Amino acid sequence: MSPNNLMHCCKNPLFLVGLALRLALIFAILPNPVGQWYVPFLDNSIAIFTLDPWQAWLSQGGVPIAFPYGYAMWLFLLPLSLLCKALSIPLAYGYGLSLLAADFGLLLILRKLLKTKDWVVLAIYWLSPISLIASYCLGYNDIIPVFLLMGAVYFLRGHYLVWSGIWMVAAISAKLSMILGLPFFLIYLFHNGNLRQILRQFVIGLALGASIFFLPFLFSQAGIGMLASNPEVEKIYQLSISLVRNTTIYLVPLTYLLMLYAAWRIKRMNFELFNAILGMAFLLVVLLTPASPGWFIWILPLLVSYQVSGDRAAIYITSIFSALYALSAILFVGSQFDVTLQALGLQNALGNTQLMNARLASLTHTALVATGIVLAVRIWRETVIRNDFFRLSRKPFVIGVAGDSGAGKDTFANAITGLFGSHSVAAISGDDYHLWDRHQPMWQVMTHINPAANDLENFATNLVSLTDGRSIQSCHYDHDSGKMSKPFTVKSNDIIIASGLHALYLPILRECYDLSIYLDIDEDLRTYFKVQRDVNKRGYTIERVLDALAKRKPDSEKFIRPQVAFADLIFSLQPIHSSSLINASEENPPRLKLVVKSRHGFNELSLKRVLIGVCGLHVDMSTNADVSEVEISIEGDASAEDIQMAAQLICPQIFEFLDLQPQWQNGVLGLMQLVTLSHINQALTRRFI
Repeated sequence: MSPNNLMHCCKNPLFLVGLALRLALIFAILPNPVGQWYVPFLDNSIAIFTLDPWQAWLSQGGVPIAFPYGYAMWLFLLPLSLLCKALSIPLAYGYGLSLLAADFGLLLILRKLLKTKDWVVLAIYWLSPISLIASYCLGYNDIIPVFLLMGAVYFLRGHYLVWSGIWMVAAISAKLSMILGLPFFLIYLFHNGNLRQILRQFVIGLALGASIFFLPFLFSQAGIGMLASNPEVEKIYQLSISLVRNTTIYLVPLTYLLMLYAAWRIKRMNFELFNAILGMAFLLVVLLTPASPGWFIWILPLLVSYQVSGDRAAIYITSIFSALYALSAILFVGSQFDVTLQALGLQNALGNTQLMNARLASLTHTALVATGIVLAVRIWRETVIRNDFFRLSRKPFVIGVAGDSGAGKDTFANAITGLFGSHSVAAISGDDYHLWDRHQPMWQVMTHINPAANDLENFATNLVSLTDGRSIQSCHYDHDSGKMSKPFTVKSNDIIIASGLHALYLPILRECYDLSIYLDIDEDLRTYFKVQRDVNKRGYTIERVLDALAKRKPDSEKFIRPQVAFADLIFSLQPIHSSSLINASEENPPRLKLVVKSRHGFNELSLKRVLIGVCGLHVDMSTNADVSEVEISIEGDASAEDIQMAAQLICPQIFEFLDLQPQWQNGVLGLMQLVTLSHINQALTRRFI
């Protein structure tokens, strides 16, 4: 965040109003917990400065309930308390200003995470009655651990996992309840194939944070005792169902465990999904527990995020929830309602004021919980169920790639795998389903181009199993030796790529694909590539390669070419000039052009603009008579960097599915990556309708 942007935010009238309210409350109100517990504890820890302030407090006759927090909370409140002590200013002001610092820090984090207009965040968060009442009217310090927790979320979003781990431990040290969020961090990192590679960094951060904030705390018996005696912990057991033989089911832990299971069941999370489920877990705990008013600060980030991304109904319902919270907090204090009744002279008419207070408080809390449940249902439906990653976790995205021998199926499949990362892709090849190896006499009778030479039924069965999320046993055909390997396990994944000569041959195969691709190639160019591959990499003679091509040509025209009719996307690779193949070599490859045909459209107008404007290519576009097929011809050289930039302009949302460092290719292969991603983005959108 640049200093200019920060200054612009701080000059906003909404910010100045919120800041004035906070300062006024800090200097005008001394909440009971602050005056009775927190300030005396801080004053004692300054007067008797030690690394074990809990023992110093108890040795002076202090009550254990005064400060049931760890080092992070103490260290956060200490600097401004020391400053106030040095300036002979009441320590309560230092305590309030410390809350203000955490409050402002949380505002900045939400502003960075949500990336919306300043006035939106300021209106929704900075002027929220939940933060104002809980922190400054009632004196609760929950804003500090929530600020630290959201700091961990912010670093997680930026992939600074060591810092995320440290801030996570600091949040738990500040308030033990924040440990509820740790399992969701671990599930998110473990179930996101991209981030699983760097999960160790988060663990290192946890270890460093624990050595800073928890290791010294373990040597304080007084601190552990004060933490264990916190009566707030017992609240999670109050909502329960009693069974026979003195057995009880505690509903809050039960609900939390079910949320953990729901999170675990999502095979891959993105950040938006993680943030929503994390907030949902805290929301349910707060709703199902006789929570103190301070606990409602835990769900503020979720409410702000939901309002920013939601519609007007989201704002209305959240506003009602906040208003009910304000009324509930007032009744929690109790004195304001009694004063109002006495001023109106209604205490006799309404009967027992205390009874009326209790009933009104219960009714208000009931309405608050009911509104919170409505919010939970709406957030789950709108933020979780409709999330692309949540929908993708139900069924992998399956790509089918067909084409003749030497058309570049493996090269293309590897290029797509390089974008998503091998950790997110399961690939099966039709070559691995040949019925016999190269040394058996059947090869002399029937070519592998013939479907009868391949176990297509097993290929289809395995593809269906992977699509259903199950693992399969497969073998690998070694082109060097001409033999099959021993069976090995292929696990299902987010993306499944099925490539092969007959990948679009059977109807059941075609029904599995979210996107079907056929690789067409100029015949002379295919001969050139096949000679280059089989001679240089597989050790064949040129005569053997040319003889095999001639032998397979009838089967190719009969069994392979017809599959083009079933493809959503057709890549046709052609030399710019046929004469360029004569003197071509590995050092001097032929210049190529790519012809793309699509039966579903693929943002062709946007694609044409970026290919010309960003990549500097020559592009021609045409459609057939009934506009059911679009054809684009692309000539020129494009760098991987330009292709990546073009993809960000055409389909930016797809980047959340890609690897942390996607491997973009130069030239024609990179253009095929770009067009394929555009189609994947469109297929995902169509699939989620």
